[in-house]
Amino acid sequence: QVQLVESGGGLVQAGDSLRLSCAASGRAFSNYATGWFRQAPGKEREFAAAISRTGGNTYYADSVKGRFSISRDRSKNTVYLQMNSLKPEDTAAYYCAVDTSTRLIPSRLSRSYDYWGQGTQVTVSS
Repeated sequence: QVQLVESGGGLVQAGDSLRLSCAASGRAFSNYATGWFRQAPGKEREFAAAISRTGGNTYYADSVKGRFSISRDRSKNTVYLQMNSLKPEDTAAYYCAVDTSTRLIPSRLSRSYDYWGQGTQVTVSS
């Protein structure tokens, strides 16, 4: 069992930055690929970023590439999503999730992830 708790969301203006945190407890969190997904009102949940099991590889949706950065701090059992140059279209609830499979390349599909946090809201005003 893995418990995930997201934090760091808030209301910001376009161009601002936020850092989301995903703190984990339970099974060997640092051994699993971790992803960030987001869901805007009335839209399906979509992939934003992921970090591999080893932490050596990161992956991004085209919509956030160059602006968002995912990282892992094993000592704190936490994965971060640094979001820069935020746009109003980044407004969504952001969720972190863990894939406990042995997949080396993280999936971009939400159904591949086994554990989810409760989400944190990010609102970007224009």
